[in-house]
Formats: sequence, C-alpha cells, structure tokens
Amino acid sequence: MASPTTRQTLIDFCLRRLGEPVIEINVDEDQVEDKVDDALQKYQEFHSDATLRTYLKHQITATDISNGWIPLPSSVQWVKRLFPINTTFGSGGGDMFNIKYQMMFNNMGDFLSFAGDLSYIYQMEQYMSLIDSQLSGLPQVRHARRQERLYIDGDLTDGDILEGDFVVAEVYQIIDPNVYNTIWNDMFIKDYTTQLIKQQWGINMSKFEGMQLPGGVTVSGRQMYEDATAELERLEEKLRLEQELPVDFFIG
Repeated sequence: MASPTTRQTLIDFCLRRLGEPVIEINVDEDQVEDKVDDALQKYQEFHSDATLRTYLKHQITATDISNGWIPLPSSVQWVKRLFPINTTFGSGGGDMFNIKYQMMFNNMGDFLSFAGDLSYIYQMEQYMSLIDSQLSGLPQVRHARRQERLYIDGDLTDGDILEGDFVVAEVYQIIDPNVYNTIWNDMFIKDYTTQLIKQQWGINMSKFEGMQLPGGVTVSGRQMYEDATAELERLEEKLRLEQELPVDFFIG
C-alpha cells in the first residue's frame, strides 16, 4: 500500500523501501516496532502537525480541592491558559445588575439606535476586556507534562472553586494516530522510520563487517549505519528549522 493508514502498513512500506522482499532485511520484528515508536515520539515532540490546540473541561471533585491540582491526560503537551473561573466583575454577581451586563446592554442599545458604529463597539469591548483583566485576571497555573497534573496557584479551599464547578483550559494536545490514521502517511514519519530501521540494520550487520558472501559481495554494516545516521541528522535539522512550532516566549 503506497499510502500507509495503520502502524503495520507503515512498517511494510518502510521495509519495501529498504529492499524487501528482494533483499532480506536483518532486523527483528521487535526492533522494527521500537523504531516506529521512536519515530512517532520524535514527530509528536517537535512536528507542528502532531499537536492540536483544543479545550479541555473538567468538573472539580473533592479530591481535586484536597490535592490542589487537576489531573490531565498524558497526551497534553502544555497548557496555555486556564479560563477565569468567574468572568464577572464588580458587584451584583452574574445577574442583570452586574456592571458588565449593563455596559453590554447599553452598547447594544447604542448600536441598534445607530448612535454608535462597529468601531465604537470594538473600542468598548477592548475597554471592558482591560477592566476585566485588571480586576479579575486569569488564574495562575503550573503544568509539567510528565506529572500529568495542572496546579492552580492559590488556596482551593477558600471557596473560589467549589466541588461540581467546571474549569476549562486551553491546551496543546497530541493527535492520536489510532484515531487520525493519516498520521501514518506523513512524509516525515515515513522517511524517519525508514532510516531508523536502516540504522538498526547496519548495527545488526556490523558484527559481520568485512565478511565476504558467496558471489564476492562484502558486507559493510558500518557504511549502512553511517549513511542512515547522516540522513537522520538531515531529517532532524529540517524538522527543527521548518516543521517545528515557534518557541513560546515567557516574559516576567
């Protein structure tokens, strides 16, 4: 199959690239599986097509409040922000006496009566956003991928977050290749897996270095290993320069 859609069809594709079935590929099945895992991990760590910006919701439990953190799936690479638990500001809570509600209501009245225009509405939205960020702000969070936890700074037992509340986080999550099978046909995955298998083949054959086979053919596992290593370095350089997401800078 020219366009792999599963893990096995990717393996078959890479082995054909290396010469199978015309040439015997001296690599064990478990070694091939390991190389697919290595290629997939490299792709997920650095390739921009491997992650998706999405939103995760979580309902707070008593255990979360006691722990001081929220569990996250291992597929979450990093958390960009946690949306405000309470998006209102001023007195009156979330009802019609809330300041934000009244400002929005007046804005719509002005817009419908043609007292203002879109630029005026836009300016007022920016002004309200500034007030909201100054008075409410965003919850401060910490996240380490290998911990699979999202820490919310502050005292969770003070009543700001209650059991049963929902929180929503903006995250970058790894795309599951078992759900979105077009990942197996990604050019980087195919090229990188092929070279990893070739590199392993060279390692396996290196113990026969210089051995002459029937017909006068000389085995050179070292040369095979060096060729594959050079190609892997080229693919990694291209990945980091052309296909990786831009660095996210932190200020403050």
